[in-house]
Order: sequence, then structure tokens, then C-alpha cells
Amino acid sequence: MALKKVKGNFERMFDKNLTDLVRGIRNNKDNEAKYISQCIEEIKQELRQDNINVKCNAVAKLTYIQMLGYDISWAGFNIIEVMSSSRFTCKRIGYLAASQCFHPDSELLMLTTNMIRKDLNSQNQYDAGVALSGLSCFISPDLSRDLANDIMTLMSSTKPYLRMKAVLMMYKVFLRYPEALKPAFPKLKEKLEDPDPGVQSAAVNVVCELARKNPKNYLPLAPVFFKLMTTSTNNWMLIKIIKLFGALTPLEPRLGKKLIEPLTNLIHSTSAMSLLYECINTVIAVLISISSGMPNHSASIQLCVQKLRILIEDSDQNLKYLGLLAMSKILKTHPKSVQAHKDLILACLDDKDESIRLRALDLLYGMVSKKNLMEIVKRLLGHMERAEGSNYRDELLYKVIEICSQSSYLYVTNFEWYLTVLVELIQLEAGSKHGRLIAEQLLDVAIRVPVVRQFAVKEMTNLLDTFSISSQSNSMYEVLYAAAWIVGEFSNELEDAEHTLNILLRPRQVPGHIQSVFVQNVVKLFTRLATTCLENEDPEGLVRLCNHVLEKLQDFNSSDDIEVQERANSACILIEMLKAQFNDQDDAYNHQHHHQVDFIGSDETGVVETTQRRISTIPTLAIEIVQEMALLFAGDLIPVAPKAQRKVPLPDGLDLDEWINPPPEDDTDESSHDEKEELFVSSSAQLDEGGSGGKRRPSEELTPEQIERQRMQRMIEQSNNPHYLKSTPSTPDVGSMHARSLSSNNSQHNADQYDNIDDIPIAELSLDIPLKVGATKRSDQYLLQETANSSSKDKKKHKKSKKSKKSKSKTTYNSTSESEDDPKPMHIVNTTLDMPEGVSLSDGDDKDGKFDSDDPHRALDIELDM
Repeated sequence: MALKKVKGNFERMFDKNLTDLVRGIRNNKDNEAKYISQCIEEIKQELRQDNINVKCNAVAKLTYIQMLGYDISWAGFNIIEVMSSSRFTCKRIGYLAASQCFHPDSELLMLTTNMIRKDLNSQNQYDAGVALSGLSCFISPDLSRDLANDIMTLMSSTKPYLRMKAVLMMYKVFLRYPEALKPAFPKLKEKLEDPDPGVQSAAVNVVCELARKNPKNYLPLAPVFFKLMTTSTNNWMLIKIIKLFGALTPLEPRLGKKLIEPLTNLIHSTSAMSLLYECINTVIAVLISISSGMPNHSASIQLCVQKLRILIEDSDQNLKYLGLLAMSKILKTHPKSVQAHKDLILACLDDKDESIRLRALDLLYGMVSKKNLMEIVKRLLGHMERAEGSNYRDELLYKVIEICSQSSYLYVTNFEWYLTVLVELIQLEAGSKHGRLIAEQLLDVAIRVPVVRQFAVKEMTNLLDTFSISSQSNSMYEVLYAAAWIVGEFSNELEDAEHTLNILLRPRQVPGHIQSVFVQNVVKLFTRLATTCLENEDPEGLVRLCNHVLEKLQDFNSSDDIEVQERANSACILIEMLKAQFNDQDDAYNHQHHHQVDFIGSDETGVVETTQRRISTIPTLAIEIVQEMALLFAGDLIPVAPKAQRKVPLPDGLDLDEWINPPPEDDTDESSHDEKEELFVSSSAQLDEGGSGGKRRPSEELTPEQIERQRMQRMIEQSNNPHYLKSTPSTPDVGSMHARSLSSNNSQHNADQYDNIDDIPIAELSLDIPLKVGATKRSDQYLLQETANSSSKDKKKHKKSKKSKKSKSKTTYNSTSESEDDPKPMHIVNTTLDMPEGVSLSDGDDKDGKFDSDDPHRALDIELDM
């Protein structure tokens, strides 16, 4: 036996330890998985040995392998065996492996209860300490229930090391076993005044974590924490205490009045930026809670803002970010104090750190007023032109729209300016993902602000005419949806409806749902023009309009999108019905009066009179058709409240699960499927069957002129599209040679006429619109006009102030009322919303679900006996 033991010990000398394993993995980077699998096989052999040191070495290597992502759950029993070792070095390795491998749902934890209890009651404080450290990682509800008393006993240990660990461990016990909170709280309260600063800090940490979710239970502890805050010099513990007071102050406003002075002293005296930040946060919370009972707190707010300005101006990016974050909290209740530092916030938009730029954007949202909205938007548009990175540009675009549209356009005084800004955003951001958002804003403004509809349809007509297809993203196509809908719905505001109709009928490569909106609004514009023809008694114009629209709609009939085809075919059939009334009238007239034409013969005057009589009258049925079409689009649309549809009550007796018609019978006969008609039939099959031709409207063949026109339009689109791969044929066709010759003949002739380039004279261009380099944007013109108006008002006020001087009024920083200097809005927003009967807008649907049902802190809302 002795020889066998010596032989085994000799073999163990050549076993790999943890250092050898790490070195081997680094040396086998090419075949790491193969090497680790070999090591695992060796480890399995080592775990079968009786020597506890060998097993301990094997578990240490398994712990490292588990960090690399390999599963070691198969070694759970061996880990527990190493945990139960009497040697501290082995026990520590076992608990480390358990903290990584085990979890609260592990089935093997039931085998560890007595072993862990034995370690907790050990005379060696390090055995109990390592047991507490490992237990905190995998404690389960069963272990919490069984070991709560043992851990509570350690809270009264004579050794500060164990008291500190036991206090921290009790927090994990509370989360898993909330019933332990009430009996353990008296001891936890005692540890707040423990002579050891480590234990005291641990107790403060646990109470602060508990009070974050349920602060009302710990309000009686405020005197103890106030004493600690005024006497302690530990910055980390002060941070925790100040955070706790920030949660307790809203529950007890009287507490805030006592906190203002010590917090202000800390802000003045501390050099720790982390403590300064928490003090400012708590001062903000205190002032919010006591704003009604303590009106004279402007000095504290100004102090906080000045300190935050120091943080924002610091070169450390982390401090700058925290300063902007705290400034946003002050902005919610004291906007006037923050608006004084608008230049500093705007300067942060040029910071190299994108997170700081985004935080500055959030601040600008709350700094907006009617007076400075145009200026802020102008600065943001300038940043969009210089900004790099599509994500930041998208965020800038979103923030511009969010700033202008907040609170139902509260700060927008001129909606013509806002529509101009939206159009400029479309032109600036070619690849933005917020095209749908811009489209929604265009629709919302056009619907809710009736005064600017004439300006809106003019802008949308220009947008439809000048929108570049090739340079836009798929999202930005959505603005065409809004533009087409606006010019169609409010066509009565158009100055030249026929020109807009031709723009909508222009073929372009856009998504199918956009084309379908084009077709729908073509019908609206056609109805408006047809109604005008009726009013002017112009049958020739009506017939010409029908022919023109029918010709242009043929391009939409051949669209790949089935929705576009359906709408275009429906429109064509409707217009053909209208046109057919004139054809029927001509046929009836010719049939009744053909002998009169023969009688007139060579009398040219009679022929002219007959022709004028035939085209000067509009058939009655045609008038009825146009009037019915006009009724389709009559009436004004008003905004519908969000979630209005779900608030409509179900009618009595309506069962949505009941079959409207009886369900079809199951037919298992396979032959019946062959006899059924096919859903889609090819055109060749239709021609072969013969009888089906009457069911479908025959397609019209294009004339050679129409084919040539479409071919030329396609070539022009391809030449203007930078993403289209253009070929370079060796023998160019006549059309391309003609296109190139038109652009090169003049330049070649002028170049050959002069030997030297300097001799070529500079010709003056006669432009209707003067060409200006660096001209102001259209939206900036509104800002210049607003600035001029405000300056004239300031001069008048200055004259009045000289005549009668008044005493200086006290500045109120928490005032959110409208300033007298704010410009009056030129346009009024329609805030009327369509709601179901008996339902108010304030009804909420998402009140439930505000709290997470799985949050363990909810179970800790227990009444505590203080």
C-alpha cells in the first residue's frame, strides 16, 4: 500500500496545474478546442483520485475552462466535495467554482445546506467569510429560508469582517425570502451606528437599496441618516445617504427644509465631483418637493446651475455628460435658469463625443420658447449640414421635428415657416430613415391648420415637381405620399390644378403604395377640373380632360403593384363612363339628323351651326356622374384621437367569433379540385378559351408614338439616375448622338474660335431670379422678419420705460407661464379631436403594467416596526 501511494504521488508530480493549462491554451491557438478536450479528459481522470489536493487542482482548471465558455455542470458533485474540504485553500477554490457553475435553480444546492451552515458557524472567520461570498452568488429561496437565522447570528459577531459580510448577505436573503426582512430589520438598524466604518457603510448600502423601491418604509430612519451625513467623512457613504434623502424628500417636505443648508455646504466645500453631482441631484429633488412651501430658493438653484456649468466646461467627457444630465433635471422645473446658458448647450453640439451631442439635443427640447424657436432650429439645421454620421443626422432631424411639434405646436407661431423647415429637411437628408415622420407632420399641419393650406398645396406641388428620385432613400419616398394626398384633398386651394394633375400623372419609379396614392388623388384633381368645366359649360374641355387622363393612366395600368393596377383600372372605367356619354350623344344626334347634313350640303354655315350645337351641350348623365364623383370627396377631415377606435363600445348582440356565413363543407374528392376554375389565368389561356374575353376588360395596344415616348422617358430617367449602370456602345444610336451633340456643339464652336482661353469673353446671364452665393434659406427669412418685428417692439418699450420707471421686480425661476415678450401666433392649431360618445381624452389604457410583476422589491413592501 505504501509503495502504491508513493507511486501515485510520483505520478501526480507530472499533472498539469492551472498555470500549465493557461500556458498550453496560449500555445495551441490553432487547435484550441482539441487541446481543451484533451485537458478535460485528463481532468476527469484526476477527479477519480482519492487525493483531495488532486481534485482541488482539477476543479481550479475546470473553473478557468468554464470562463472560456465550456460547460462544467457534469462536475457538480466534485465541486461540492472540494467545497467540503477542511483546508481553506481547497474550500476557497470550491466556493469559487460553485459561484460560477451553480445558480438558484440548480438541483444540487439541496446537498449543500448543512455544509454551508457548518462553514458559517466555523470558528475560523475566513471559512465563514468565503461561505458568505460564494453563497451570495447562488443563494436560492430554500437556502435563504434555511440559513437566514445563521446569517442573522453573524450580524452580531464580534469580528467586524463577518458583521460586514453578513449585513451585505442579508440583502440577497431579503430578495429571495422577503419574510426575513421584518425579524432582521432591528439588527440592521443597529448596524447603522456600528463603531466599525465598514459595517456602518455596508448597513447604509443595504438600507439605501431597499429604500430605492419602497422609501416610505424607511422614513423613520431619517434622523439617523441625517446624523451620519453631517458627521461622516466617507464620500462613498455620503453619496448613498444623499441618494436616500433624494427618495425620502418627496414623501416628507419638512425634511427637505432641513437638508438645504447641509447640502449647500457640501456643494461649496467638496472637491469630489461624484459627491458634488449627487448633492446637486438631491437639491433638485428637494426643491421640487418644497417649491410650494419655500418660495425663496433661487439662490440654491443658481448655485447648482453654476456648479453644473463648471462640470460641462470640464475637459473630462464623463463630467461633461453628467453635467448635461443634471441640467436636464433642473430644466423641467426651472427653465429660466437653464435658458441663460443656451450658448453653452449649443456649443456642446460641436463636441466630438456623440453621446454628449445627443444629451445637448435633449436639453434644447426643454429650452425652446416662442421667442427663440426659430433661432434654435436655424442652429440645428446648420449642424445638420456639417454633421458627420447618418445616425447623428437622423437624431438631429428627429429632434428638430420633436422640438417644433411638442405640446400640439405650442411654440410655433408661423406655420408657413414650419412647412418651409420640413421641406428643407427633405432636401438636406437624402438618406434619412425619418421620411414617414416628416410625412406625418406635413399631413398633420395641413389638416389641423386650415389657414396655411393654400401655402401647403403650393409647397407640395413644388416638392412633387422637384423631388429627385435617384438620390432618396426608401423611407424618404413617404413625403411623396403626404404631398400627393395634400394637393388632392385640398385641390380647391390650387392656383393651377391642371399643372398639378400633370405632375401627378408623370411616370416615376416609386414604391407601389406611393403610386396608388398618386392615382387616388389624380381622381380628386380630375373631379375638381371636371366640376370647373361644368361650371364654365365647357364640354370640349371636359372631353379633352378625359382623353388626357385616360392616356396618362395607361402607365399606371401596367404597374407591378396590384393595388396600383386596381385603382388605375377603376379610375379608367369611371372616366370612360363619363366620356361615353358624349360619344352616345354624338351617335344619337348623327342618327336623327343625318338627312339634314345631306340637305345642308355645301352650305358651310349650316355645317358650322350643327357642329356647335352638338358640342355646346353636356349630357345630363355626364353631369350626374361628375356630381356623384364630387360627393365622394366632399366634406372636411378632422384629426382622430389616438386609440379612439379601441374605445368604441361593442354593440349589443354582436359576437365577433360567430360565423357570418356557415363554414364551407370539407370536400375530400380530389376530382372536384380539378373542376374548379383557376384563380389566376394567363392571357394566352384566355385567348385560347375564347369565351372568357368578355369577362375582362381588353387591354389597349399602345401606338408607335406612345411606345417611342415611353422609351425616351425611360432613357432620360436612366441618364439622370446615378445608380444605373450605363453601357458604352461602340456605335451610338441616333438619339444619343443627337443628345450629346446638342450639349457639345456650342462649346466646341466657341473653343475653336479663340486660341487662348483668356481671350474668351465673359457673357452676362440674364436671369429672372438673381443668383446669390451663400444666400439665406427660405426659413431664415421668417427669422429675419421676426427679429425685425421684435426689435421695433423693444424700441417702443424702451421709450415707455423712460417716461415711467418702475421698481425692479423679483425674478421667478420656476415660472412656466407665457412671457409677455413672446410673439403672438399667426396661425391657430385645430385641437378638436374626433372621439366616441361618452369617452374622454384622458382615459388611459396602460395604467396597469407600470410595475414589473417579477420585481423582487415589490414583495419587500412590508410594514416595519421602528
